[in-house]
Amino acid sequence: MKNKTLSITPFCRRRAWGIGLSVAFLLLTSCHTPYQMGEVSRTRILIDKRYDATPPAEALSFLAPYRHQVDSIMSPQVGTAARYLFADRPESPLSNLLPDILMWASTQFNESPDLAVYNVGGMRAALAEGKVTVSDVVDVAPFENKICFLTLTGQKLTELFQQIAHRGGEGVSHGVVMQITPDGKLLSVQVNGKDIDAQARYRIVTIDYLSQGNDEMTAFQSATDIVSPQDAQNNVRNYIMDYFREKMRQGQSVDCAVEGRITVVNP
Repeated sequence: MKNKTLSITPFCRRRAWGIGLSVAFLLLTSCHTPYQMGEVSRTRILIDKRYDATPPAEALSFLAPYRHQVDSIMSPQVGTAARYLFADRPESPLSNLLPDILMWASTQFNESPDLAVYNVGGMRAALAEGKVTVSDVVDVAPFENKICFLTLTGQKLTELFQQIAHRGGEGVSHGVVMQITPDGKLLSVQVNGKDIDAQARYRIVTIDYLSQGNDEMTAFQSATDIVSPQDAQNNVRNYIMDYFREKMRQGQSVDCAVEGRITVVNP
């Protein structure tokens, strides 16, 4: 029987190239395959604003039956942003706002945490000044991260702040004041106006992704008394939307400014 030939034509640059190499490796190393590698090729498809000006008719036709349903879910307004809210290190409006929202949501669980931590890497978009929709919030928080409460000793909390300093800053709630060096060393930190007591226990609200020690915040792996509800309604984006809706009911726009929570100074 003749060997069959497999021709692989990837549809986008980097992912397809990796897939192509993986398939090639599997085919060439398997002792049972009836295939042999004939060709690996790749092409680059440039996607830019020209596609917005002249969207392909075939694609529009395919999406048409779903557009109304998606728009009905994603387009409702949840609130208003008082300014352009973006995420950046060491501190920014959005990286201040989201941990503050976690603190706000904590009362629903009868929790009174000392502070909140939210990773800048989990903030995937900015919010433009003005109307904020469900879609906008999903863009900011697209992952299935759930709210999470845990306890760290003061010693481990200091270690956590050292790790945050090493990353150049992360989202921390109002009441945290840190000074870090340009090369990522922790110079000083206070929580709610007090130095950290190494023997004390601190309650923290964060997201379950960080509670597992991700984004180099391994101090979280020493946590105790973890409360981590995994129901869909506990996704942090829901609390973000609830916060915006509450402010809108009060006739207020959502705002959060840089206030010196994390500052970079030369030692």
